Amino acid sequence: MSATATTMTTAQLLTLPQDGMERELIRGELRERKMTRRNRKHAATEACIAYLLGKWLDRSPNVKAAVLSGEAGSVLAENPDSTVGIDVAVFSLEVLHRQTPESKFVVGVPLLAVEILSPSDRQEEIHEKIYEYLRVGVALIWEVDPDFKTVRVFRQNAEPEMFNRTQTLSGNSVLPGFEVAVAELFPDWS
Repeated sequence: MSATATTMTTAQLLTLPQDGMERELIRGELRERKMTRRNRKHAATEACIAYLLGKWLDRSPNVKAAVLSGEAGSVLAENPDSTVGIDVAVFSLEVLHRQTPESKFVVGVPLLAVEILSPSDRQEEIHEKIYEYLRVGVALIWEVDPDFKTVRVFRQNAEPEMFNRTQTLSGNSVLPGFEVAVAELFPDWS
């Protein structure tokens, strides 16, 4: 990743060329790297997680939220801007209803942000993003490792917790009623 000397806005980020680079802003600083190629484990894990969260929402009529996936663009904070892509996110409908038809990204903080590790991810990049999620108030963050079939869970004002495929993951008060065996987050053929 490289950082620019001056801060940038999301509007300026959108003017950059589509040249095979992934770009995000962390507190106004540009982070860029070559486009990550998602492998089959990453893609299948993302699909499993989005599906399970969608099923939970279908069974939870009192929860007013929606699941977005596929590097869902989100402006987490403004002035300075933090604009990132999230592998899977759960946003409240309140946040989603505030968007305009012209919005390129969701402006607002998700209830859940899921980062699925890819072979090209560097730990310091993932840590920076998780710290930013916590800083802006994301209530629940899952760092998912498809190779080791583990989930590291981050919450506000709490120590991280690690879950393996023999354990059960809960959404606690953030995703009320969500509970799943960690093994179900991963394709059974991987």
